[in-house]
Amino acid sequence: MAIGWLSVLKLVPWGDVISNAPRIADEAKRLWSGVAKKPMPPQHSHSKAQVGLSPVAQSIVELEAELGEALAEISRLHHQMLESSELIKALADQNTQLIKRVEETRTRVLWLAGLVAVIGVAVTINLIVTLAG
Repeated sequence: MAIGWLSVLKLVPWGDVISNAPRIADEAKRLWSGVAKKPMPPQHSHSKAQVGLSPVAQSIVELEAELGEALAEISRLHHQMLESSELIKALADQNTQLIKRVEETRTRVLWLAGLVAVIGVAVTINLIVTLAG
């Protein structure tokens, strides 16, 4: 199972991911700022149709009821959009932190590889000197 993950991780273009992480975080913050600034649509209360109204008045009452339902749905969707954009912002922030840690780990691995190479050369030289002397 670990081999499958390793092969998947090897296929990821980490250079592109790392270079695009700040832009993704900025876009998520811009999205959050834009959505958070939008005002909530007003909610109107509607009254029930009354008996004895003219057909025109009943139509108006029915349209007001439908409008109220539509405004309630718009309000619900607005709340959902706020929650979604907040989640996107949080995910972008986590992505930025993950990319930063991956880059730090990559740098450490390169330093360790260099250190191992230097130690390997030193051990090889020491071994050659010991065998020659």
